[in-house]
Amino acid sequence: MHDSEPTTKSEATTGSPEDSDSNTEPGGVSVIQSYLKTLPNSPGVYRMVREDGQVLYVGKAKSLKKRVTSYTKLTSQSNRIRRMVMQTSSMEFVSTHTEAEALLLEANLIKRYAPRYNILLRDDKTFPQILVTGDHDFPQIVKHRGSRKRKGDYFGPFASAWAVNETLAFLQKVFYLRTCTDSVFEARTRPCLLYQIKRCSAPCVERIAKEDYNDMVDQARAFLNGRSSDIQQQLAAKMQKSSDVMEYEQAAQYRDRIRALTQIQSHQDINLAGLEASDVIAVHHTGAQSCVQVFFFRSGNNYGNRAYFPAHGRDEDAGEVLEAFLAQFYDKTPPPKHIVLNVDIPNKDLLEEALSLREERRVKVLVPTRGDKRKLALLAETNARKALERRLAESATQRKLLEDLSGILGLDALPERIEIYDNSHVSGTNAVGAMVVAGPDGFMKNAYRKFNIKGDKPQPAVSAGKAHVSGLSDQAQAPYNAGDDYAMMREVLTRRFSRAMKEDPDRKGGQWPDLLLIDGGPGQLSVTMDVLAELGIEDVAVAGVAKGPDRNAGRETIYMPGKQPTNLEHKDPVLHFIQRLRDEAHRFAIGVHRAKRGKSTVKSVLDEIPGVGGARKKALLHHFGAAGDVAKAGLDDLKAVEGISKAMAEKVYEWFHSDD
Repeated sequence: MHDSEPTTKSEATTGSPEDSDSNTEPGGVSVIQSYLKTLPNSPGVYRMVREDGQVLYVGKAKSLKKRVTSYTKLTSQSNRIRRMVMQTSSMEFVSTHTEAEALLLEANLIKRYAPRYNILLRDDKTFPQILVTGDHDFPQIVKHRGSRKRKGDYFGPFASAWAVNETLAFLQKVFYLRTCTDSVFEARTRPCLLYQIKRCSAPCVERIAKEDYNDMVDQARAFLNGRSSDIQQQLAAKMQKSSDVMEYEQAAQYRDRIRALTQIQSHQDINLAGLEASDVIAVHHTGAQSCVQVFFFRSGNNYGNRAYFPAHGRDEDAGEVLEAFLAQFYDKTPPPKHIVLNVDIPNKDLLEEALSLREERRVKVLVPTRGDKRKLALLAETNARKALERRLAESATQRKLLEDLSGILGLDALPERIEIYDNSHVSGTNAVGAMVVAGPDGFMKNAYRKFNIKGDKPQPAVSAGKAHVSGLSDQAQAPYNAGDDYAMMREVLTRRFSRAMKEDPDRKGGQWPDLLLIDGGPGQLSVTMDVLAELGIEDVAVAGVAKGPDRNAGRETIYMPGKQPTNLEHKDPVLHFIQRLRDEAHRFAIGVHRAKRGKSTVKSVLDEIPGVGGARKKALLHHFGAAGDVAKAGLDDLKAVEGISKAMAEKVYEWFHSDD
């Protein structure tokens, strides 16, 4: 599936409605009727669009004309569909060759536009996998996420990065495969620490023969394909053979590998022999809300599970919710041979055809009624029910906290979207800003945003603070300097709301906050109010949360524009709620900062030389072994490097010896 609409196999149709005599029909019915004359009786996808350009709904059809005609008969539609029709001001169409192609395109467009009247899968992250590389004489075993572009064998998906890391750690204990990058591998001159602690066989310095290393690679592949008992028997035979010839140190290594393998097998809590590559997916549906639980089984082993909570209307049943979920879920996740469901879906055969068409292999959708597969489907359904119960309980608690917070801050209504801001830097370096978002359903992680602080423009001094907050500190009114916390806050907020005003000026996209929580006291609050005033934003509530004199949690002070500071009781649930919001912003900001700082610290000095790209840097490192040795090299030595011209060698030499 692709992000772009079909061009060779499909014909897109769009435009303004034709003139119609049906002006007496209510709302968007006349708009819809105006398209019927030119619509074909062939498969395709249609979009219903609001006056401001927002896509309201994306649907597929075996016959575009028949499907769109049904929207003109409002008496047979639900209230939700009637509201959608009344808001429709135009429609767009894409014709496809088959209904299966229409299903794939529909899922793609739903994920792109997130229409409010579709059933939506809100979490579209890809799952991590394990990759045994196939583009090197000594393959490495690594965690992989994303498309399968690199040559090698992929195993997964795993439900979480933790599960992959745990499995990789166990595999290192058993198979001693390298995890280092190819550039590190080529530059090594002696074994690393992993060799010393028996987690790698050090092929980089030829501590193991290529044939023996590839034998362990084959064993790792066999294990990941579910043949762990065979590997255990092979290791046991080798241990006995080494013991018989009194090579006790070698026998001990085999013994340790067998123990690690046994430990891996004991950690598989749900296994099913004979179950090949399968996803077991179950939905628990209450009418208003649903939970879909996905279990990954590969080679009889459980690779974990994850719960999803699709957004949908009250009139969809369990089968419709599950079908819409599957189409969007497998837009990015490659489907296995078998997909096991707990309930039937309306277009099971069509989904099978669409997934098989995209994967170019057979994909089977099963709804078992008995046997082990049925037991697994019921287990997944039980997990879905319990996850939904927990979510509903948490939502009720969350809403009560939001109501109490609204009362304390004097808000006119319950805040549906709270944005919390924080900054992180070390002495002004690698400065980042972070925004996290919370609402009635908890943290909205897909709405989090990070800001790389530019700090390249002079910032005006704070001048309006006294008008906003009593007790404004003198420090807050000082001119901004590079790396200054106030300057960073001003930049982040200016960029955030300038973009919001540009992209959603009418505030109909659901991306405008009801409340801003700023990590800081009067100074940070004053900067926030200045930014909003400069942009002409007057209807967003703002509060600053500052820790006590000793920065102790539990002694926070809440600052609000034009009001006296407020302190809550130490055991007040709202205080703990505010702390949790602020701590999440702090955690996210610190994580973003560490990632940015980590990238900057691993940069080689060769990266700074103009004209030295990846290929030339690799050639230099392969020849000299380390960047420090390149810096010390003579001009003749640099000229001898394959792939480095005479002119480039002189440029590299001059870079390191310009003072000479």
